[in-house]
Amino acid sequence: MKRTATAVWNGSGKEGSGHLTTQSTTLNKTQYSYKSRFEEGVGTNPEELIAAAHAGCFTMKLSFVLGGAGFTPESIETTSTVTLDNGVITSSHLVVKAKVPGITPEKFKEAADDAKANCPVSKVLNAAISMEASLA
Repeated sequence: MKRTATAVWNGSGKEGSGHLTTQSTTLNKTQYSYKSRFEEGVGTNPEELIAAAHAGCFTMKLSFVLGGAGFTPESIETTSTVTLDNGVITSSHLVVKAKVPGITPEKFKEAADDAKANCPVSKVLNAAISMEASLA
């Protein structure tokens, strides 16, 4: 399986602007710029997209891990906070809240740790990955 995305940039790094389009067109000429990346401008940015990818990948992996252990989650909500320091992504912090009938906190932590270590986005990130996982 392969997935694609295209970035187009016009102008200098600080004054220019660009847009991103994904294969699925979920992002379709979505604006990004210096301001959306390093300030509070309108549009997305690569770090926000990495955070979304990590949260989505981890959450789905956790659902598979729980299913493999005989548990069906009612819900899993994950927030990823990606930190960019001096031009380097240094960390992704996951905050996970889940409703999983019949699971013990210990078994849930084991499943969450497995998903954190083994989701494909965790494996590709060259950054520290921390996590807070709790049952609702």
